[in-house]
Amino acid sequence: MRRVSRIAVAGVATAALAVTVSACGSSSKSSAGSGDDKNLGLALAYDVGGKGDQSFNDAATAGMEKADKEFGFKSTAVEPQDGESDADKVQRLENLAKQGYNPVIGVGFAYAPAVKEAAAKFPKTTFGIVDDEQTKADNVADLVFSEEQASYLAGVAAAKATKSNVVGFIGGVNVPLIHKFGAGFKQGVQDTKKGVTVKEQYLTETAAEGGFSSPDKGESAAEGQIDAGADVVYAAAGLSGQGVIKAASANKVWAIGVDSDQYKQDALKAYQASILTSAMKNVEGAVYELAKSVEQGKPQSGVIRGSLSNGGVSLANSNPSFSGNKEIQDAVNKAAEAIKNGTIKVKTS
Repeated sequence: MRRVSRIAVAGVATAALAVTVSACGSSSKSSAGSGDDKNLGLALAYDVGGKGDQSFNDAATAGMEKADKEFGFKSTAVEPQDGESDADKVQRLENLAKQGYNPVIGVGFAYAPAVKEAAAKFPKTTFGIVDDEQTKADNVADLVFSEEQASYLAGVAAAKATKSNVVGFIGGVNVPLIHKFGAGFKQGVQDTKKGVTVKEQYLTETAAEGGFSSPDKGESAAEGQIDAGADVVYAAAGLSGQGVIKAASANKVWAIGVDSDQYKQDALKAYQASILTSAMKNVEGAVYELAKSVEQGKPQSGVIRGSLSNGGVSLANSNPSFSGNKEIQDAVNKAAEAIKNGTIKVKTS
């Protein structure tokens, strides 16, 4: 079984979009594949961590559900498998296209080679890839984000919130995408408050080692940073981030979530009071807009980037301890405007 132990995610198996996984990873909540359906709707191929990560994949699911509700789609989502190859991913995407799903979206940069190959074989199907912009084709939309901008604001918030003058960043996997989160966060901290130490750690070198799907790894790393004095810890680690939030709650320090507004996540409700804010990227909106464009007959293609300026990235304001703190809010809002007008140039590495 690929599924790792989840933190308070009982009931996921009975969720409305639960799927049955076959040997090749294909699954559906509809009886797709008869060949006479006009368009069943969109299909998601999940990244590691899968549905129920309370973060990246769940944000994509929310976009799918919104499209289903608005357009009457019968969309589907499929889970990845342990140790799968690019060929397995290609087969998954091709199966979805054959069944009549459009668009077909790979959730995560690991799908880039598979999207490129499948898109070439199915030119009439629109494919989407989240977090990668290397694939160039008329029928491919590269859904990417300025994660470093939201992370910079998270760094501003952390610098204002810390009392120990030590904060932490935990990345799931040591890859360029996650470096963007770390670089923006560190710059935001240092620009806001001199003398604050930023401890930085990556859980694994590859996604296959569980960096995005192991809450226990996240918890252990956070405990180490907290023991070293960190009183604010920011995680960009998918499902592993749940362990970071758990550790922060247990030690009564702040956690900063990622991708979704993790303060609002039911599975993290027990740790809610410790989630200062979340550096969000609007994966939900990107998935929905791609599906909408296909439905309207004008499919998006090329690089589509979410930023602070267009609302594609932001900081969550749900925790009253964050939204009601004037000092933090003033600093974050000032920094956001400076990023938007180009006064602040945020690093990506």
